Amino acid sequence: MKSKIPNGVMFNAYPDSIGKKLRDTVTLLQRPELKDVFSLFYVLPTFFNSDLDRGFSIVDYNINTELVSQEDLDALKKLDVMLKFDIVLNHLSVGSPQFKDILEKGDASPYKDFFIDWNAFWEGNTASYNNGVAVPKKEYLNKLFMRKPGLPVLKVLFPDGTERPYWNTFYQQITYHEITIEDLETLNELATEDKKDTVALVNNAIASGYDISEVRFRESVTPHISKLVKIVEQQRSYLGQMDVNGNSEMVWDFYDETLKKVADFGCKILRLDAFAYLHKEVGETNFFNKPGTWTYLERINQIAKKYDLTLLPEIHSEYGLGLHDEVASEGYQIYDFFFPGLVIHTIETGSASALLSWAKEVIAKGYKTVNMLGCHDGIPVLDLKGITDAQGNNHPGLLKDTEIEHIIETILSRGGRVKNIYDPEGNKISYYQVNATFYSALGEDDRKLLLARALQVFMPGIPQVWYLDLFAGKNDYEAADAAGTGGHKEINRTTLTQEDIERGLEKPVVLKQLELLRLRNTAAAFSGTMTIEIEDVSQLEISWKQDEDTATLKANLTDYSFTVTHVTNGEETVIANS
Repeated sequence: MKSKIPNGVMFNAYPDSIGKKLRDTVTLLQRPELKDVFSLFYVLPTFFNSDLDRGFSIVDYNINTELVSQEDLDALKKLDVMLKFDIVLNHLSVGSPQFKDILEKGDASPYKDFFIDWNAFWEGNTASYNNGVAVPKKEYLNKLFMRKPGLPVLKVLFPDGTERPYWNTFYQQITYHEITIEDLETLNELATEDKKDTVALVNNAIASGYDISEVRFRESVTPHISKLVKIVEQQRSYLGQMDVNGNSEMVWDFYDETLKKVADFGCKILRLDAFAYLHKEVGETNFFNKPGTWTYLERINQIAKKYDLTLLPEIHSEYGLGLHDEVASEGYQIYDFFFPGLVIHTIETGSASALLSWAKEVIAKGYKTVNMLGCHDGIPVLDLKGITDAQGNNHPGLLKDTEIEHIIETILSRGGRVKNIYDPEGNKISYYQVNATFYSALGEDDRKLLLARALQVFMPGIPQVWYLDLFAGKNDYEAADAAGTGGHKEINRTTLTQEDIERGLEKPVVLKQLELLRLRNTAAAFSGTMTIEIEDVSQLEISWKQDEDTATLKANLTDYSFTVTHVTNGEETVIANS
C-alpha cells in the first residue's frame, strides 16, 4: 500500500544549515517551540556525497557521513517527520566513480556511454568545429536552452592525450595546478636552469590566469612547447555536472539502484531535479522535449512505485508554456516556482488578483503542489512569464512583463543579485531568478513577512518553509562575495548558529510564524474546502472548512494587517498582525 503524504508543513534545509550537522537541525525540531509545526522535512542533497553547487553535483548517493548519521534518521522517524530528497536526473559529478573511470581508461571504460560525448551526439549534424568542439547546424543550435554562456560542454583529457568534449548543461570548472621541476624530467634536453625558469614562468601564468601559450620562454625551451603544454594539461583537474545519457541502460540501472537506496534511508517523496533536461534528441529542444521526456518520466515513475516513492517533478519554466498543467494532468504532484514572485507582487502592489487567480487554478484543476516563499535557489522570475509559441499564439503569464520587471527592480534595490539565461552566442536573453532572502526581498519588514507567511498558509498545496525565512534571515553579502562569480546563491544560505536560534526564538516575527505554521500543520480545516471572498483587490478573506473545523484569514494588503481565526469544537483561537 502506497504511503500517504501528510497534508502538513514541510521544513527545508541543508544538513548543515543549522549548526554543523544534521543532528543540530534534529535538535531544533525536537524543541517544544517547534512541537507540531512540521510533518515533513525536505533535506537538500549535501545529505549525499557531492562536490559542487551545494549538493546538486552528486558524486554518489551514499550518506555524507561528515554531516549525517543513521541516528539522525532514526530521530526524525521518531518525530514522525516524513523525508523528501532530491535525485538529480540530468547529471552526475565529474568526480563520480563513473566519470572518473572514463578519465582513467578513456574509450576502454565500461562507462564510456554513461555520459554524452558531445561530438558523437552531433555527428552528421554539425556546421563546423571550433577548437575541436562540434558546432551544431544553426537550426539545431537555436533550439538549445542555455543555462550558461557558450556551448554546454566540458573538454576533458583522455589517457591518450586527446581531448573529448562532454555535454555539460550546468556548472563546470577547470583548475590548472602548479608544476615542479620533477614534472619536466622527460625534457632531457633542457638544462636545470632552463627547467627552473620554465617552472617559474608556468606557475606564474597559472596563478595569474594566463594561457601558457602567451608566455615567452627561453629560446632553448621553444622547441619543446608542445611537450610542455601536454605536461601542464595532464595536471589539470575538473569540477562539473556531467549530463548522463538517457539512452544507456546502465543509467537506468543506476536510477533503480539509487531509488532503492534513498527509500532505504527513509525517503518517501523524491523531487526530480533537472528532469526536463534529461532527454536529448537532435532537432529538438534540450528542455522538456516531447514525447521523449514523457517516456523517461513514466519509466522513472515505474521504478519509484517499486520502492513506495512519490515523485515530485520540478517545473522550472515559463507559466505560459503550460508544463505545470501537462505534468499535473498526468497525475504527478508538481514542484513549481510561481508562488514566491506572486506573493512579492501581491504585497508590494497591494493587489491579490494575480495570486488568487493562481490559487483558483490550483483548486479548479486539482493540482497537488508544493508552495514556498524562499528556497535554496533564488526567487524565480522567468517562471511568471507568458510566451509566444512558434505559430505566433500568445499564452499569457501569471504577471505581465512590466510587473515582473517591477519585482526584479524592487528586489535588486534591496540588495538582491541576479542569475541570467543565455542564447547560443553567450548573450543574456532573460533574467532567470533574483537571489535574496525572502525577508530582505520584502525590505526586511516583519509585518510583510508575517503577511507573506499567512498567505502561504492559506494557499492550496503543501507549504514548504526555508529555514532562513523562518528566522527572518537577511541577505548575506559576505558569503555571496566570498563564493566568487557563481556565488549569488550563497546570499540566502547562511548557516545559523545555536546562538542565532536562541535569539530567533525570542523574536515575535519568528514566534508568530510558528503559530501560523502549527495551525496549518494540525487544523483539520485545511483538508477541507477553500472559499475566497474579495471586498476589493486589497482586501481578501480566505476560509478553509472541514465539518465543524474552520480557519479564516482576513487580510488588508495596504497596511499588511491580518487576523487568522480558527474554530474547532466550539473554541476560537485568533492570530493577529494588527
